Parts: sequence; C-alpha cells; structure tokens
Amino acid sequence: MSSRIALNTPCMDKMRRRILWVDDEIDLLKSHIIFLDKRGYDVIPVNNGEDAISLIAEERFDLVLLDEHMPGMDGLTTLDEIKSIQPQLPVVMVTKSEEEEVMNEAIGKRIDDYLVKPVNPSQIILAAKRILDARQIREQRLVRDYVAGFRDLDEQMREAGWSEWVDIFARLAQWDLEVHAMHDTSISEMHHTQWRHCNQQFGRFIEEHYADWVANPKHGPIMSPEVVEQFVVPHLRGNEPVYFLVIDCLRLDQWLALEPLVAEYFNVRREYYYSILPTATPYSRNALFSGLFPIDIAKRYPDIWSLGDDDDYSLNRYEGEMLARHIERLELPNIRTEYAKMHADTDTRDLLRRIQSSRKTTQLYGIVFNFIDHLAHGRSESELLREITPDEAAFRSLTVSWFGRSALFEILTWIADTGGTVVLTTDHGSILGTRATIARGNRDTSTNLRYKFGLNLFCEQRDAVLVKDPATFGLPRITPSTNYIIAKEDFYFVYPTRYHEYDRQYRNSFQHGGISLEEMILPVVTLTPRQ
Repeated sequence: MSSRIALNTPCMDKMRRRILWVDDEIDLLKSHIIFLDKRGYDVIPVNNGEDAISLIAEERFDLVLLDEHMPGMDGLTTLDEIKSIQPQLPVVMVTKSEEEEVMNEAIGKRIDDYLVKPVNPSQIILAAKRILDARQIREQRLVRDYVAGFRDLDEQMREAGWSEWVDIFARLAQWDLEVHAMHDTSISEMHHTQWRHCNQQFGRFIEEHYADWVANPKHGPIMSPEVVEQFVVPHLRGNEPVYFLVIDCLRLDQWLALEPLVAEYFNVRREYYYSILPTATPYSRNALFSGLFPIDIAKRYPDIWSLGDDDDYSLNRYEGEMLARHIERLELPNIRTEYAKMHADTDTRDLLRRIQSSRKTTQLYGIVFNFIDHLAHGRSESELLREITPDEAAFRSLTVSWFGRSALFEILTWIADTGGTVVLTTDHGSILGTRATIARGNRDTSTNLRYKFGLNLFCEQRDAVLVKDPATFGLPRITPSTNYIIAKEDFYFVYPTRYHEYDRQYRNSFQHGGISLEEMILPVVTLTPRQ
C-alpha cells in the first residue's frame, strides 16, 4: 500500500520537477518532502518497490530517490526493473550501507548518484540539481563568463605577443566546444564574431612578426623545425621507445574533444607550437620531420625537394629519411628510427606487428595519420560529407567518432599497455573558408586555395600577405622572380575570370595553407601511460 503526499500538481507549474521517492520508511520523511516542495520539486512518495514500478510505467518522473534496503523487492532489484522500463530515468540510491561492495554493485547498475543515510534535504537538493539542472546552470554561468571574457580578450589582444596569442586561441577553442554544446544562437553568433575579429588581429600580428621569427628564432615561439628537438629528443634518453605521432590537419578544438578519451589511458601534458608558413603539408610536415625550413631543405637535400611539383604526396615521400637525418644531425648516439604512414586502407595489424618485432631495437617511431586531412579534402568533393559536416562542430564530432574506432586509438591503447612515451601533434590545422579574394598570376601559378607561388603574383593586401622575398619567410624560389601570396583569416583565392563560379564552389570548404589561429597554433601533447 503506497503512502501519497500530494502537495502540488505538475500542472500548477510546468517548471516543477517530479521526484518519485521510494522508501519503506517514507512516513518519517515528510519534513524532507515539504522542504523539497518549497524548493520547487513535486515529490511522489511510495513505500515499496512494486508500487514504484507501477507508477513509473504509467507516469512521468524526472528523478527517482530509491532506498537500497526494503522488505520485499529490495532497492537493487527495483533498480533493475526501473532501468528495464525507462533506461534514461535518473536514479539516486539512498542507503544506510557504506560497504564498498554495495556501492560498486549499484554503480555497475547505472545509478546516477549515491547518498548514505541519514540524508538531509540539502544533500537531496544538491543531487537533484547536479542531475537535473546542471546543464542549465552551466549554460547560465557560461553566458556570464563569456560576456566577461569577451571584454578581456579585446584588452588582451591590444598588447598580445606570440605567447598571449596561444592563450587567446586556447580560450577560444575551449569556448567553441562549450558554446556549440549550448545550442544558443545569440551566443554562437557572438562567438563567431569574436573569433573572426581575433583572426583579423592575429593576421596583422603574423604579418608584422613572422619574418623576424625566421631570421631570429629566439625572438619567437617554437616552430615546426624545432618540434622534434624540443619535444621528442628529451624522451630519447630513457629506456622506453618514443612514438612521434602526427595527425595530419588536426585542429586544437578537435584535439580538445579527443583528449578525454586519451586521458583514460595516459597522463596528458599539452603544450603548443606554431606551424611555419604556408600551413600546408609539403612545407609544414617536411619542416617537422627534417628540422629545417623549406629553403634549407631545398639547399641541403635538392635530391628530395622540388617545388616544380606541388603535389602533397610527391613532396612528402621522404619524411622517414628526413627524420633519420634530423636525428643524425642532432648527434644522438645509437638512435634507430622507423617511419610509417597510415592511410585509410593501411592494415593496423601489420603496423603493430612491425612495432612489436622491432620494439627492442628501435628507439623512435615516426607515424603519420592522414584520415582527417583526407576527410577535409574529400568533403569538398562529396555532397554527403558536406551534409554530415556542415560546420566546424559537426566536423569535430565526426573526428571523435572516427578516433574511437581508429587505427590510431588501437595503437595508443597498445602503447598504454606495453609502455613508452607518445609525443602526439599535427603539422597544420584547417579553417572553414567563407570569403573569396582575388589573386592574379600566370598559368604556371600553383593551384592551392590558401597560398600560391609563381611569378609576379598579385593579391588584395587586406586579405593576404604578399611575400616578395621568399627567403624572409624561409621559403625557396624556383626562379629569381618567384614570390608567394598567403591568405589571411578565412579568405581563399580565386581568379577574376569565373570569379563567382569558383567562389560558390569553394565557399564553406575546409582549407589550409594560410594564416589563421586554427592553422598555425597547434597542440603538441606528451602522453605517458597511467599504469
């Protein structure tokens, strides 16, 4: 027989939450129920599991408070029945037992919280808010923090150096995850406006300082050629192998979404570096593996560098050799390197067998994963992919889905079990191109959308950087008249002939090679196994 206290009906206030409280001593808890009523909760009390199951099958509840020890159908059995009827209904177990075994069993049955008697009304309010209202409370707090942070960023940008820009971008990327989770149009629009303004200021900053960083590396941030020496080499002095994993075209916001999955297996230390320009695979990834700017690669290794072909594959065929030569130049004794590139059709088991067989004799593995870059390029050619990933948030979500089932994740979990240090990074990021800008050049000009090299190139100076002397940017020439143009913000190059056709074709496509926070400021993460 159930005992019912009807203090309010749900129709009196649609915002009131309905709680089903199941306890064989429910009559002793009337003062708690009255307190909860005054705080906006309608409590429906019952004194046994059978009545609770019947009510849940017939009525709507937002939360169940469930006593663990009751005569007849006990709390854990009642919990099983509740979850079979409404798997998503939150349940808080209330018990006199502090035994770890009971707690573990309840947690294993997917309870949402666990309270030990005697409980006071404030504990129940806290549990209810944490389960039912946490998202709303977080969103309200985020709005306040975002508006305050909006003003702070404007102030910070006025005097920002390269390290401050890292902080600004890290805040923007974290906010991006939180803002998109809110589904609040006004905040999303404010965030988009702020991000575009930041990229505008960042483009001016890079245009003013980048050449100085190339000429005087100590004046600037760690850049692509320094990554191996700064982040990888220190770990080569240990006894465990080091895995240098490069996810082509990974953005910081994507990594922030992936990091919680990795943190289950590894201790995570996240740092940052700046990609060289152009932020494109032939330049940035070769610089990453070789430890050299492109101009020096062309001089030192003319046999493996030719700007005459701007195809990514042809210019990145020798990354393994470049990594080995890089390690030799650093005069590290007895360091054996291995290199692999993982494509969509690469057999993960073959790679794992290679690593397992050479683990005792190889100190450094360099492995490139191309999935995200392939996805970004493939999206431009696939209507289905464009529909699945209409914006950065959707692209990020697809990246997370891929990662959890990827060869990369399988390799990471294997390393977590067997030992070793992982240095995980990317060669460049990407940006959603939304605005076309005019470029002019001859028919031999390179075809890239975010950067071009050729003879006597022209660009709109407010939208792009004209590099008249490539050496100042650490870039090689094909002829004495070669120059480069590099797009800023979210612009992409189109020619004045058939302008509108190409504008429509490439608008809202993911691109890289230019100057933006998303393309240049990159995570470099050191992972050590938790066990």
